[in-house]
Amino acid sequence: MQIHDVTIRDEEIRLGQFVKLANLVETGGLAKELIASGAVLVNGEPDTRRGKVLRVGDEVAVRDLDTQEILAAARVASDQQPDEDDELGEYFDEATADDDFDPEKWRNM
Repeated sequence: MQIHDVTIRDEEIRLGQFVKLANLVETGGLAKELIASGAVLVNGEPDTRRGKVLRVGDEVAVRDLDTQEILAAARVASDQQPDEDDELGEYFDEATADDDFDPEKWRNM
């Protein structure tokens, strides 16, 4: 069984969200049922908590409860690259920031 990487935006994600995001199941309702039944493994161990916090590197698998066969698997990956600039492409310097910036003006354009 091949494990594919699924990138997440933040540093963590909840198990129920990740199972759906990784396309390990078709619907959120099915994800809820599978997690509650013990068919979802986190790092090789069954976990029945939809709200379990996953971090980069955690592996999630869905297994058939009758045969114990792994049906699908995914690994939490990050889209953040180490040692890169921030989202602006540069270091934000508060000392030189424009204090007159009005976010409402830009939000409503």
